[in-house]
Amino acid sequence: MSLMMPDVGAAAGAAAQAATISPLALFLQADIVVKVVMLGLLLASIWTWAMIIGFTFTLRRASRQSSAFEADFWKAEDIDRFYEARGKADFPAAKVMAAGVTEWRRSTAQKVIDREGTRDRLSTSMSSTIAAEVDRLSDRLNILATIGSVAPFVGLFGTVWGIMRAFTAIAAEQNSSLAVVAPGIAEALFATAIGLFAAIPAVIAYNRFSHGINRMEAKLTRFADGFYSTLSRELEAQR
Repeated sequence: MSLMMPDVGAAAGAAAQAATISPLALFLQADIVVKVVMLGLLLASIWTWAMIIGFTFTLRRASRQSSAFEADFWKAEDIDRFYEARGKADFPAAKVMAAGVTEWRRSTAQKVIDREGTRDRLSTSMSSTIAAEVDRLSDRLNILATIGSVAPFVGLFGTVWGIMRAFTAIAAEQNSSLAVVAPGIAEALFATAIGLFAAIPAVIAYNRFSHGINRMEAKLTRFADGFYSTLSRELEAQR
C-alpha cells in the first residue's frame, strides 16, 4: 500500500496566496487611485462611528433631562418660582418653558391685555423654540445621510478601477490565469466592502436618530401644548 505524501510546495503556495489577499496586503498592493478610495472610505467610517457615539449621548441626555424637567414642572404649584429655580437650564424642555414665560410676562405687563394676541404670541414663541431645538439636535445629521448614500458609489468606483487594472494586467501578460486576475479583482472587491462598511452603519444610524429626534419634537410639542393651556386658563382668570 502506497502512501501519498503531502505536496509541500502546493501548501506553501496556498499559504502565500492567502497572505497576499489579507486586508493590509490588498491595500499595499492596490493602485494609488484605489488606495485613495480606501483611505477616504476608512476616514468616512471613522467619522460615522464618532458621530454615532456623539449623537447617542446627546439625544439620550436631552431626552432624560427633558423628561425629568417635565415631570417636576407638572408637580410644581408655583410656575414663577419653578421658572426662577430651573427655567434657565440648557436643554429643550427648559428652553420651551422659558420662551413661554418670557412672552407671557411681556404680554401681560401692559395695562390693557390683548388676550387673543397674547395667545398667538405664546404659541408662536414656543413653536419657534421647539423648531430651533430640533434644528440644534439634528445639526450635522445630514452628514450620516450623505455618507450612507455616497459611500457605496465611491466603493463602486474603486471596484471598477481595480477591475480595469486587472484586465490591463491580463492584456499586458497575455495570461488570464487566476494568479494574474485575482489580485486586481480582490482589491476591487475590498474597496466595495469598505464602502459598505461605511454606508450601512451610517444609514441605520440616520434612520434611528431621525426617529429619536421626531419623538423628541413630539414630546416638546405636547409639553408646549399643556403649558399653553395652563397659561390660557390663567389669562381667562384675569378678566
